[in-house]
Amino acid sequence: MEKADYSQYAVVMKGITKRFPGVLANDHVDLFVKKGEIHAIVGENGAGKTTLMSQLYGLIRPDEGKIYINGFEKQIRNPNDAIEAKIGMVHQHFMLVDRLSVVENIVLGKEPVRGPFFDLNRSRKEIRELSKKFGLLVDPDAIIEDLPVGMQQRVEIIKVLYRGAEILILDEPTAVLTPQETNELFEILKNLQKQGRTIILITHKLNEVMAITESVTVMRLGKVTGVVRTSQTNPNQLANMMVGREVLLTVEKDKAHPGEEILQVKNLVVKENRGIEAVRGLSLSVRKGEIVGIAGVAGNGQTELTEAITGLRKVESGKIIFKGEDITNYSPKKRREMGMGHIPEDRLKHGLIKLFPVYYNFILGEHDDSKFSDGVFLKIEEIKKFSEELVKRFDVRPPKIDLLGMNLSGGNQQKVIVAREIAFNPVLMIVSQPTRGLDVGAIEFIHKTLISMRDKGIGILLVSMELEEIFSLSDRILTIYEGQIMGETTPDKTTPEEVGLMMAGHKLEDIRQEA
Repeated sequence: MEKADYSQYAVVMKGITKRFPGVLANDHVDLFVKKGEIHAIVGENGAGKTTLMSQLYGLIRPDEGKIYINGFEKQIRNPNDAIEAKIGMVHQHFMLVDRLSVVENIVLGKEPVRGPFFDLNRSRKEIRELSKKFGLLVDPDAIIEDLPVGMQQRVEIIKVLYRGAEILILDEPTAVLTPQETNELFEILKNLQKQGRTIILITHKLNEVMAITESVTVMRLGKVTGVVRTSQTNPNQLANMMVGREVLLTVEKDKAHPGEEILQVKNLVVKENRGIEAVRGLSLSVRKGEIVGIAGVAGNGQTELTEAITGLRKVESGKIIFKGEDITNYSPKKRREMGMGHIPEDRLKHGLIKLFPVYYNFILGEHDDSKFSDGVFLKIEEIKKFSEELVKRFDVRPPKIDLLGMNLSGGNQQKVIVAREIAFNPVLMIVSQPTRGLDVGAIEFIHKTLISMRDKGIGILLVSMELEEIFSLSDRILTIYEGQIMGETTPDKTTPEEVGLMMAGHKLEDIRQEA
């Protein structure tokens, strides 16, 4: 093709094919991104979005296909080639060195020199100019670990701009941001667009796609299923294209009818791995038949709190009362025997054993039950029969109980964990990040399941970084900041903006007094 054919596009990827052992990750994918637009790539988990962008940035090489940048074919063999082509990528997990300053992180690998010495003053000036030009407003001398997550993301954006990027790829950019930080990011992206930059977003948040983009490429199973102008589509249509069926995007639920208190946490103090207090005098309660949501930015004590409640982490002081009994020092197994279920935030670390077959994973924690063991040997046939029933009931795909846990998609791994926990009839469920990394179809299933559990009288403590999920599922919302509760409210008596202020460290009573 001649250059003129692609002159209006910043990025054209033609016939991109990438194979991994046993997987066709990208199957002759075409992508067209116009100059100066904000373009979203959406799709289910495993649809091939990140694989496609990793090839554009040179992290992996395509087996087939061609890449054109501003009309010219480019060989992008590694990230240096991408940077030379003025492409930058902001990864979902930031690539920053915590103990270094902003300026030191930005120049890392491209250190300015004057004679034999580093010339950081020149870089400070450039960073201030970039910061002012794009509305990023970051102090070049601030230390990364002292900055909130939203500011760290700004540093990542400045870092790619400092290297001359005119095409920016952002992978799940709002995953760890408060609503206020998300709005600030959108203003930054619009400023970048006004200055002529082209932006590609990898995201699963369809409301954000509608708010910020001009066009959308939808992927499913490694192929493009559609390309639409944002103004001519809606979240339901995009979800349908992603999954191949109608998806219920809103959570339908009746009013909760809470019963007696099933869990009390009193003045809890818990330390994180470095010996620093992560939970600081926190108190909360959960009743039967209600979902109590904990909102907060990652790293504010949520992990340590749930690990303490489930017995995976030592309690320094305070009490955990379950079913009227002080279980502060009970083992995880004892808590489970009492009826406490747990869907952990890291499904591969704490939820299942990826090298075990599915049928073993269905009985973890209950493997010594007389139904599955005679005290010496496991009753394999009984286990398999039990597993077949759960696979069918929870629509685990593929429905092969001999498959290793690692060979299931993230959504189906999560279904195995949820199925197992429900099958043992808990009275309380501790649920952490239940839909992290899942596609809209799996999210719909998990949400329906949690509401069904609530309606059967099970108490649920839900921890989620997804504010939309907290609002959709919770009957009460607690917001956590640096290990303390900033306030308690209900979805109908608050707003995402108010919860966002609490997520940033403002107490609810102070917010409402100022209002």
